[in-house]
Amino acid sequence: MTRDSRRPFGRLLTAMVTPFRADGSLDVDGAARLAAYLVDEQHNDALVINGTTGESPTTSDAEKETILRAVVEAVGDRAQVVAGVGTFNTHHTVELARSAEKAGAHGLLVVTPYYNKPPQAGLLAHFRTVADATGLPMMLYDIPGRSGVPIATDTFLRLAEHDRIVAVKDAKGDLTASSWVLRDTDLAYYSGDDALTLPLLSIGATGLVGTSTHLTGAVATRLISAYHDGDTAEAVRLHRQLLPLFTGIFRTQGAILVKAAMNAKGLPAGPMRPPLVDATEAELAQLRADCDAAGLPL
Repeated sequence: MTRDSRRPFGRLLTAMVTPFRADGSLDVDGAARLAAYLVDEQHNDALVINGTTGESPTTSDAEKETILRAVVEAVGDRAQVVAGVGTFNTHHTVELARSAEKAGAHGLLVVTPYYNKPPQAGLLAHFRTVADATGLPMMLYDIPGRSGVPIATDTFLRLAEHDRIVAVKDAKGDLTASSWVLRDTDLAYYSGDDALTLPLLSIGATGLVGTSTHLTGAVATRLISAYHDGDTAEAVRLHRQLLPLFTGIFRTQGAILVKAAMNAKGLPAGPMRPPLVDATEAELAQLRADCDAAGLPL
């Protein structure tokens, strides 16, 4: 698969939910159908499988490999499949990365180790070790609101020296810090916060790794293309149109509302796994209102 260094994973990616059956078991066929919907109807260039939106904290390593293989088989000929492999354990992350490579993944998404709050020297060693473990290109995921530790600018500069560390999913919400990394490295930046896609594009970002894009993908693609084509007025218009869903999908944990939306549309999703819980009727009603406000009725 030919890779453009300016957009190594395309411009639009969705962090896909993991469909479960009513009894809580993995819905493998449903995952393949949902992946096809996201690629063919929502115009995603790539999908992230086994990310947090995919409820990775509650899926086993064997389930992660099974779901990844199913998605690669379903859409891997026309979209990239990026495996979320990040954990708070470097050795376990390496094991997941190698398993993902064997399963046919086209790239890796590696989140900052969470909860144990390593210093920057630990982050540097962690990410380099994972990058050394496979031949796959890697996207760093900077989300201090969940991990507890930001990736410092100097750490990014040093990580960018690694040939296989090629991109960042940026959910730090610090446009100044992101600007410095974009200025001083060739890392491709993807917004990890749907509502900050346009601001990040304005400082040189490539695209979006989205959650609301289960619903907004086709329009979000137009937003990103409009900006890159120089039609900033259209990009702003689409940003404002999608804002109710860009933000509304996170009124509670994003996967909860995405699954509620997919279930309402008759697409594979199923229930949440504990400790996450299914959306309430009130949350679903608000989601429908947000969809209406974004011009994408549920």
